Amino acid sequence: MDKPLAISMGEPAGVGPDLILQIYARRAELKLPPFCVFGHAEFLKSRAAKLELDIEIGSVDPAASLATFVDAMPVIDIDGLVPDHPGKTSMAAAGAVIASIEQAVTATLTGACRALVTAPIHKGALYHAGFSHPGHTEFLAELCARGGKAPLPVMMLAHGGLRAVPVTIHVPIKDVPGLLSRQLIVDTVRVVAHDLKQRFGIAEPRIAVAGLNPHAGEGGAIGREDLEIVAPAVQDLQLAGIDAVGPLPADTLFYPLYWERYDAVVAMYHDQALIPIKTVAFEDAVNVTLGLPIVRTSPDHGTAFDLAGTGKASPKSFIAAIRLADAMTRGQD
Repeated sequence: MDKPLAISMGEPAGVGPDLILQIYARRAELKLPPFCVFGHAEFLKSRAAKLELDIEIGSVDPAASLATFVDAMPVIDIDGLVPDHPGKTSMAAAGAVIASIEQAVTATLTGACRALVTAPIHKGALYHAGFSHPGHTEFLAELCARGGKAPLPVMMLAHGGLRAVPVTIHVPIKDVPGLLSRQLIVDTVRVVAHDLKQRFGIAEPRIAVAGLNPHAGEGGAIGREDLEIVAPAVQDLQLAGIDAVGPLPADTLFYPLYWERYDAVVAMYHDQALIPIKTVAFEDAVNVTLGLPIVRTSPDHGTAFDLAGTGKASPKSFIAAIRLADAMTRGQD
């Protein structure tokens, strides 16, 4: 590979910076691909000292990252004030956090970096700086849309061959039935099928579609959404040549022996998809955003303020996110 992965530093008061530094310190042992970090260099030096990590920080541009990576962690330095107070968010750092994401996306869109791995953010700390999105995923979609067509961002949680996708994401559960539509389900599954082929190398992906209601509605006896919205969407997908089945009852669909029959399961709402994958792979699952013109992965956990600065947070999901981003773009330079 002759281009690095981009990593955005995430919330400074959380575990993201800790994990980036700890993973870099183990780069040879873990046999990780080269990456560069979009973040505040002095802050990262301070956090490395708190964690007693004897590593060098090199302020470079993406092009110099490959040569720097062997001896120093390459950092694309972001201007701003970033206090180093583990567990205590600071509004002063919001601008730098947002800029780190924006610059990492730009570097990946322009080809300076081949994929993006994002550390967790804390949205509450960003609102005063103009962040108005319900989540990281939606912000990335907006950044990728600037100057072009807005993509449909699709969240996937993945662990090996187990992949779960919610149709609706960061919305109140009471709003889910009104937000679901035949077209939204069709569009979401189309994105999933496309990216399973293009990004994961699955020639003929098999996709299960979960019902919204208990027992997938039991033919309309327990709500009519599955009968009137989900089933017609699945029929449309089948007519389009996509190997989709459903609606299937979600309470049995995620039993691993059934789940493994499919290349992905598309669920109707956030927790319906995320609870199963986090139950079987809490420390190892990876968040992947499908439907974007770039590859983006992220560890499947939040900022974990209580562990920040302690060195005790598990790096497993972050390592898996780096490896998956590498695998999804290997040979695409």
